[in-house]
Amino acid sequence: MPDHKPDYEAPDVLKLDKPEQMGALFDETRNLIIGLLTDKAATVSQIADAMGKPKGTIGYHMKVLEDHGLVRVVRTEQIRAIEAKYYGRTARTFDLTGAVEVEHVGVAIHKALEEMAANDHEADLPGISTVRYIRITEERAAEWQARLLALAQEFLDEPREGERVYGLMLALFPTERPYLP
Repeated sequence: MPDHKPDYEAPDVLKLDKPEQMGALFDETRNLIIGLLTDKAATVSQIADAMGKPKGTIGYHMKVLEDHGLVRVVRTEQIRAIEAKYYGRTARTFDLTGAVEVEHVGVAIHKALEEMAANDHEADLPGISTVRYIRITEERAAEWQARLLALAQEFLDEPREGERVYGLMLALFPTERPYLP
């Protein structure tokens, strides 16, 4: 049993079904916000402090994320005369297959590749990226999908420690690639 548990309830997976959600999710600032909310709920002020950005900027991006169903208020607290809203993700994992827009996914993948390249010179750090293709049945693809989702959940359940954030990017997708019979 992992010793890390987020401080609010959310479904494990939410399938995004609107291309606009991709635009909302893959804006650089909003993507960082979503990442911060993986571990615990936070107020606009807490997120602004963590990111070193003005509260107004973060408030704007939170509104966009909320309008697109990616974050929600998970609790409120009365702090003096003000009600503080704590925001959390609407799911632990966003399944992007229903809302794929290459423009937005390309931006996210490009950013991830930039982050990989930026740390490539640090040879003592663990990291790998690869792409593989194989012809398999839909049943086996479904099994791989379940295994990858379990691996992603295991990654999220890791205890929070160390001085570096690591990313995990997973994809399983059908293609139109030719094959030799």
